[in-house]
Amino acid sequence: MEPREPMNPEYTRVDALLDMERTIASALFVSLAAPWRALPMLGAFISALGAALPAAEFEEIAPQVWIARDARVAASASLSGPCVVDHEAEVRHCAFIRGSALVGKRAVVGNSTELKNALLFDDTQAPHFNYVGDSILGWKAHMGAGSITSNVRSDKQKVAVRADGVPIETGMRKLGAILGDRVEIGCNAVLNPGVVIGRGSIVYPASCVRGVVPARSIYKRDGVIAPMRALDGEV
Repeated sequence: MEPREPMNPEYTRVDALLDMERTIASALFVSLAAPWRALPMLGAFISALGAALPAAEFEEIAPQVWIARDARVAASASLSGPCVVDHEAEVRHCAFIRGSALVGKRAVVGNSTELKNALLFDDTQAPHFNYVGDSILGWKAHMGAGSITSNVRSDKQKVAVRADGVPIETGMRKLGAILGDRVEIGCNAVLNPGVVIGRGSIVYPASCVRGVVPARSIYKRDGVIAPMRALDGEV
């Protein structure tokens, strides 16, 4: 049986979560409604993208590992292909990028952070002791120190995204989190498999998050979500 399309476009559609002008990977999402559908295609997309990048701007430092010449990669970092690190990005001390990873412009992969089958949009930060697996982090999303994406269910069954209590079958055994643009994840939070967090939302530190968090919300603790108050000057 084919996975069902998302039931709640407001929470789960690509255009509701991610700004396609903020990534070199916009072509990957063409004709996709659900962003997680991009993840099984990410490795092949990066391989094709990297081979077409201009040599004046990117250097292939290892097989299928392309680094922008103005990016900064620590000597102690470990990178495996296929991987692209875009302009002015920073990969810090002891970062571990183990394939099918795309790091956006000015993004930060911090000390002892691990990426696997992950797409970071421009200006995204996973700066301290993070694990990002089978996940998409939108523009200016930020993961607090120690926060991680859990990408495999304990029972090893396929992951479903639960929107308003209704499961959306993805057909994927490995799926971490989809973070919309400007999402803030607190320190030591755990994002369970299939979590989707809407644009501009905040997750409190040490939270264990499940399901879908609407845009501009605050995830305070297990099952408690509050709408975000408007900032001064906002309508």
